[in-house]
Amino acid sequence: MNARRIAIVGGGMLGMSLALRLARRGFAVTIFEHAAELGGLAAPWKLGAVTWDRHYHVMLSGDRELRALIDELGLGDRVHWKALRSAFYIDGAVHPFSTALDYLRFPALSLAEKLRLAATVAHARRERDGRALTAIGVEPWLRARGGDRVFERIWRPLLRAKLGDAYDTVAASFIWATIRRMYGTGAPQRFGYVEGGYRTVIEHLHALLERCGVRIELGTAVQTVAACDGELGLLAGEQIQRFDRVVLTTPAGIAARIAQALSQEERDRLRAIRYQGIVCASVLLDRPLGDAYVTNLADETIPFTGAIEMTALVDPRAFGGRHLIYLPRYADVNDSYYLAGDAELRIAASRALARLFPAYAPSHVRAFRVSRVPHVFALPTIGYAGRLPGFGTTQRGLYIATSAQIVDGTLNVNETLELARRAAEHIVADVHFSDAAVHEAAG
Repeated sequence: MNARRIAIVGGGMLGMSLALRLARRGFAVTIFEHAAELGGLAAPWKLGAVTWDRHYHVMLSGDRELRALIDELGLGDRVHWKALRSAFYIDGAVHPFSTALDYLRFPALSLAEKLRLAATVAHARRERDGRALTAIGVEPWLRARGGDRVFERIWRPLLRAKLGDAYDTVAASFIWATIRRMYGTGAPQRFGYVEGGYRTVIEHLHALLERCGVRIELGTAVQTVAACDGELGLLAGEQIQRFDRVVLTTPAGIAARIAQALSQEERDRLRAIRYQGIVCASVLLDRPLGDAYVTNLADETIPFTGAIEMTALVDPRAFGGRHLIYLPRYADVNDSYYLAGDAELRIAASRALARLFPAYAPSHVRAFRVSRVPHVFALPTIGYAGRLPGFGTTQRGLYIATSAQIVDGTLNVNETLELARRAAEHIVADVHFSDAAVHEAAG
């Protein structure tokens, strides 16, 4: 294949992985990233004297795409694995929720209700294809399998924590994908991390992209992509650059705004996709709080999705002997907590930690920082899969590859890399088809 000039708008893990695959297939690739660094949601930041992931990330032992990339980057011997514990906060107390014995002792449900909850999880694990569940609401699906009290006690608080008030518009495929990710292999999942966090992965991938000839323009916001004399003109800053092909990996609404070359119907479909944002507090403490990696919060009076104690997995020496806790809240950008100032969120975080962990005191905090991202994951609303755009568009050479197109999974790095693989295969096939058509017409 002759070299083709292709621009990728967005330098997150999706854009980086897609760039690598296309560069190896003979494309001349340029990445445009509006931020000052690559990585997107996986990018690192500083928390006090510590540099670590801006948001909580782990690898699971079943993450094939991610593990293959890490091996390709030569980082396989820098991955550490561990079996982790989880817990549930309900009725004013934290209960362990990791083993069969923990489950039997869990006081919030009767034995019959526990059996129905277990049957719901088992049913989701056995279901191979979640496409049919995209047309069914998650609430009626869960109520039908687990009963009303299990839904009210367990599922509703968890759904509201992740989806906010939009949970009643979401398809059952959401909970199916979540259960399949955690339990689909049948064997207990191990959790892992790379030394240095995702900063290590991003730095090595960045270096590999440059060795493969990928041009990377950081701090460069793309304003418009439009048809231009048989090519695609990309306006970034004050400069128009021309490419044979352009891939938009941005959130759907941003893609609709940028892509002037799309039809109105295509842009309307992209704008109709709803997103949840995130406000995530990172708290660095001088001591541990518990032994669970994640404490699920089945309590709607606590304004966070869960408490993720990263140092249940990562050696505290990576944090200078400190202990890192994430308190995320998935929320619309108009949510009061998303709009709250850092000081207000610090008070809310401190109150939450005091309720969850009686040994906690505000004096234990050594650093505190808040991340806000407006478009984190697309809400998989009922009938969502049938309304999603494909990779190709009506404008020749313009493609959409966005995390909203993850239908049979959840938003995580492994699924993102799988999406990049499928997008690359589509683009390469489309180019081959176009080349064949040109040769046939010339002959």
